Amino acid sequence: MSAADAGERDTGLQPERTHLAWRRTTLSCTVAAVLAARTTLHGGLSAPRVIACALCCVLWLGFLLAAHRRIRMLAASDRPAALTPGYAAAAALCTVALAVCASALVF
Repeated sequence: MSAADAGERDTGLQPERTHLAWRRTTLSCTVAAVLAARTTLHGGLSAPRVIACALCCVLWLGFLLAAHRRIRMLAASDRPAALTPGYAAAAALCTVALAVCASALVF
């Protein structure tokens, strides 16, 4: 690769793969939140179950907001800004916390 090519961005499939990865994770979080709500409604309404379900919904909305913002940033320019560590940590925290809350409703 020449020095002139080093400064240019590869316009291959990487942006599309990243976009699809964010969408796929959003879909997984949506399924977890819907199953949490379903479990709460069919498992009997109790205060801990309702609180866990509400927490799942809040975490899902947080991740949805983060994912939508990142997808817009990816689509906005040919060279989007790198994902900051804090932003990545927030998205990961929402995902893991949602999984923990949803699994707590099952058991």
